[in-house]
Amino acid sequence: MLPNSQIRHPNFITRIRNLERMREISEVAVRHGFGYFFERHRLFGLIPGWRRRSQAPPVQRGRHIREMLEELGPTFVKFGQLLSTRPDIVPADIVMELVKLQDRVKPFPFDVARQVIEADLGISLARAFESFDPEPLASASIGQVHGAVLPGGEHVIVKVQRPGAGRQIHKDIELLMQFAELAEGRLEAGFSPVSVVREFGRSINRELDYVLEARNAERFGLNFQYVDNVSIPRVYWRYCTTRVLTLERLVGPTLNNPSIPGLSLSERKGLAETIADCWFKQVFQDGFFHADPHPANIVYLGEGRIGLLDFGLAGFLRREDLEGGVRLFLHVMDSDIPGIKRSLKRSGVHWNPSADELVSQTIEEAFSRYFGRSLSNIDVSALLHQAFDIVYSLRLRLPTRFLLLDKALLTMDGVVSSLYPDLDVFELARRYTADLKRERLDPRAISDRFKRSVAEYVEVLRDYPLQFHDLLEEMRAGELEIKYRHTGLENVIHRLDVIMNRLVVALVSIALGASSTAVGILVEGGPHVAGLSVWGLPGFAGSLFFGAWLIWAIIRSGRL
Repeated sequence: MLPNSQIRHPNFITRIRNLERMREISEVAVRHGFGYFFERHRLFGLIPGWRRRSQAPPVQRGRHIREMLEELGPTFVKFGQLLSTRPDIVPADIVMELVKLQDRVKPFPFDVARQVIEADLGISLARAFESFDPEPLASASIGQVHGAVLPGGEHVIVKVQRPGAGRQIHKDIELLMQFAELAEGRLEAGFSPVSVVREFGRSINRELDYVLEARNAERFGLNFQYVDNVSIPRVYWRYCTTRVLTLERLVGPTLNNPSIPGLSLSERKGLAETIADCWFKQVFQDGFFHADPHPANIVYLGEGRIGLLDFGLAGFLRREDLEGGVRLFLHVMDSDIPGIKRSLKRSGVHWNPSADELVSQTIEEAFSRYFGRSLSNIDVSALLHQAFDIVYSLRLRLPTRFLLLDKALLTMDGVVSSLYPDLDVFELARRYTADLKRERLDPRAISDRFKRSVAEYVEVLRDYPLQFHDLLEEMRAGELEIKYRHTGLENVIHRLDVIMNRLVVALVSIALGASSTAVGILVEGGPHVAGLSVWGLPGFAGSLFFGAWLIWAIIRSGRL
């Protein structure tokens, strides 16, 4: 497992060690048609062995990026999967390709899995399990899953982490961080590459901790303990560590099984309703949801019942988020554009004041169809998608929890549509939104919101004197710093750097030439060639080298 302290900027030794790997990655990128990217963002001079070459962007850039990540290996595949959940920073055509990335790798030998299990559990495999299937049921970059039977006869699945997975992922994250640092300030994309890599590090760090996944499974089990048509596998804590996870085995086909389309129409309708109701309960009632509801993670148990698998990726929503969603719906129905903007800002969506008019115009165009309608007549699905589309079209940043929510609801909607296309998925959601609306008007809820607001204002007012005191102290000590951010000057600064560097090289070349000439003429002792002292020759050679290098650099840049 990667501790958070290890998600950091690579040190000097690590940078040197990564140079060869960076060269390999740049070659893969060029082979897939992305050499232009390094030139456009001035990264070609920062990668060893790079030769500048003219290259047009690939026509199908999304497909080429996906294929490039697949070639680079499992960590890069997972990084691409993270980017597929960030339509606020990644163009739609690339997102459509990144969602196709599959985390499939060759399984590691059974003997290795045995060693991991025995080392972590502290007992032999024969004593821990009555039987253990040596053939894995599934394999991925972090671990693989085996079927087994416990001494009491319970059928379980055992998830075993690949040996050295954490160490390899750590190295790859350091490499990605090094690339991100090179791109920071050069990549004009409206987001911070370093922040994206940090987010990836935290995300994959959670996946490496199987104890965290077990806790997620247990929490889902408590949330669904009184729901008859949804089963959550039991966690066997005695057989769980950070690298070994043991859960109850749910018997049935997953929804990607070829037998599922053969179910009767009524069975598929009941199954679709169960899935939709399951996720709406998680989102609107529990505030804790399974963030990866693709077909392989849902088991069909018969008679409209389902079971959930793989709890490594879970999202959460605060009570304030749900209340904010209800406020957003009400503002839409009241045609209250300032209210809609306030709701978006309270949810963590921010924009520059200069873009305020554009945001207002986009909101009015997108939500005008819902103005004046009642909650019962609003298509919640379309409204949510419209809100996310506004954020993505304006390239606004969303908190991660909302990105996971969007991904989960879109995936769930696709699964349900494939089972029963005519099901009005979000008709089921209306009762949850209606419950939220009633709860919002409940006197106890109003009192709780009032107490929270008062507490927040009191906290802010209490901090103001301390903040003002700190400001005065910094001014008195002469330590007050004012930071500013310029835009549009990066190319000018880069050109000035190039000019200054060439000027320094020219001066060094001239100085070497002049000093070596003086040495060659004035030194009388020692060997001479053509009347000049040989002690002046090294200076001549250095002067010629730097002069030739400078001329070659100018010619290569195309700026004579």
